[in-house]
Amino acid sequence: MTFHVRLVSPPDQTERLVRLLGGDPGVSNLVVLPGTARRPDGDAVQFDVQSRSANSVFRQLEAFPVDRGGTVAIEQVDATLGDETARAAEHFLVQRDAVPVWKIVEAKIRSDAVYAPSFYSLLIIAGLIAAVGILTNSQILVVGAMVVGPEYNAIMGVALGIDKRSMRPVMRGALALLAGFSAAIVITLLFGLIIRWTGHTPRLYSAGLRPVSALINSPNLFSLVVAVLAGIVGVVSLTEARAGALIGVFISVTTIPAAADVALSLAYSSWSEAKGSAYQLVLNVTVLIVVGALMLRLQRIIWRARAPRGG
Repeated sequence: MTFHVRLVSPPDQTERLVRLLGGDPGVSNLVVLPGTARRPDGDAVQFDVQSRSANSVFRQLEAFPVDRGGTVAIEQVDATLGDETARAAEHFLVQRDAVPVWKIVEAKIRSDAVYAPSFYSLLIIAGLIAAVGILTNSQILVVGAMVVGPEYNAIMGVALGIDKRSMRPVMRGALALLAGFSAAIVITLLFGLIIRWTGHTPRLYSAGLRPVSALINSPNLFSLVVAVLAGIVGVVSLTEARAGALIGVFISVTTIPAAADVALSLAYSSWSEAKGSAYQLVLNVTVLIVVGALMLRLQRIIWRARAPRGG
């Protein structure tokens, strides 16, 4: 995997920066455009870096005085042509230099863990979609609601905060999850009451035939197993930039459907079902956070042990 990096260097530091970058074998296509950068003013510097060298290069850039109000922009290169591509193919079964780039992983998690009004709106909409799926026994709608829900971003924000021992993102993420799920439950409860009072409850749901709801409000050992496995897949997909696997997490763990079932069970006075769904929700969110934090720490330890000395 290759990353393209752009930054602005103070003119009096550019030569030192070029020596630093040129001494790393993972850096290539180094370009310096003296005096061309604006806001901030300075020398524009661009280069490509292989993932195996990215962590050490970014650590050095972090300590290097290149910012001055600007940023270090990083883009993932989708494909490259040349000798490096041919050498990557020689790994055959396991490509050992596909190292997670932690600065990018952390930046991705932080950028996604933004609790704008859309975060809460999507949670509410996902809860309503899941409620319709539960009322009509439509598993497709329930799965759709799980994909719409943005709660995994907040969950990983909390997990990263725990891993980095930073209380601010932990508190922000936990409060956002609490507020978001509370809003989704309240709005979905009102929706359920309206459906019940207007007599539009589906016949099978009224008769107690609720197979989708029964799967949600009956947490067991397998719920725990799936939550743990989904938590592992979620972190690995983030560190390996595998979006398809991350979507699989969204549709594997019962968070949004559990919140919707809590609301519907309250609306229809099904107290034991509401209790079971609430337990399912708390169980899954807690397990995802704990497993997320543990997997982030474990992967750091594993890759640190495999890193070449001096890297």
